[in-house]
Amino acid sequence: MSKRRVLPVGFAAAAIAAIAAAALVASGSAAPRATIKAGLVSDVGRFNDKGFNQSQLVGLQRAKTKLGVQIQAIESRSAGDYVPNFATLARQHFDVIVGAGFLLANAEATVAKKFPDIQFAITDFSQFAPPFNGKMKNVTGLTYATEQNSYLVGCLAAMMAKHDGAKHIISVTAGVKIPPVDAFAAGYRAGASKCVPGTKTLVGYSQTFIEQDKCKEVALNQIAAGSHVVFNVAGPCGLGALDAAKEKHVWGVGVDVDQSYLGPHILTSAVKRVDVGVFNTVEAAQAGSLQGGRDLVFTLKNGGVALGKINKKVPAAYIAKIKALGAQIVAGKLKPPTKL
Repeated sequence: MSKRRVLPVGFAAAAIAAIAAAALVASGSAAPRATIKAGLVSDVGRFNDKGFNQSQLVGLQRAKTKLGVQIQAIESRSAGDYVPNFATLARQHFDVIVGAGFLLANAEATVAKKFPDIQFAITDFSQFAPPFNGKMKNVTGLTYATEQNSYLVGCLAAMMAKHDGAKHIISVTAGVKIPPVDAFAAGYRAGASKCVPGTKTLVGYSQTFIEQDKCKEVALNQIAAGSHVVFNVAGPCGLGALDAAKEKHVWGVGVDVDQSYLGPHILTSAVKRVDVGVFNTVEAAQAGSLQGGRDLVFTLKNGGVALGKINKKVPAAYIAKIKALGAQIVAGKLKPPTKL
């Protein structure tokens, strides 16, 4: 297999140590504990989704290996499992329990209220938003600035559409319309418009994160409408969208993890280091430094979001372009939008 270029910038995924430093929040008198019990509840995508949930499980397993903590991960097969799964861990006196995503917020809030002495965290959700409203001091939000790396992806997608002599149309095959999904799409669209003015970004929702055939249908419709680059923002459902891109010989963009393993049609991936978020949360809980009532924010600057491998067909000038834009984002001079 031929080698592929990796984004040669300081905000790529190598900055894990910086995230660790950000996550270990000083707590005053809290003392470290030799061992703790850490739990993780999946959303309906489950732990074999090759992305969002599975990556968080990797972070939990890393905590077991490196920190010696006891762990338990519980899969949710339906939304009705969320409250019982959180309650199961809470009743077993787990020290820290992580909800694997936005969809679990209401259930987590319900259980966290009943167990105020247990630390909870939730991926992709601010604890300042309803139902937490910044009032639950045993809940930590783990939020990811995915509009930042998606802005770079959008720029690259638009430039490649122009480079290939295609219509200036790219697309997002999204799952359910929730804020974390729209943040990806908003950054992508803005980056495309920045680098190739006039680029049209199609956004379609499959209304599922699981059923690959539905994402494939959305993507095929977008490709038929002229899309030259399809961005998967739908978890395992989005694998269907990337398959459509492969079949129709257009570019695909992965999400959450580096999905370049899917083949040479993958342009790059918008990586979200949810594994690091889970690991650092557990590490802070063990150290006695995890404080609820706040958000930990993962960005390009601290390596919490990044780009995956960049396809070898991308011109060096394009990589230089997105590197420069990334530096502006890191410096705070460029702020991609979070809403469509």
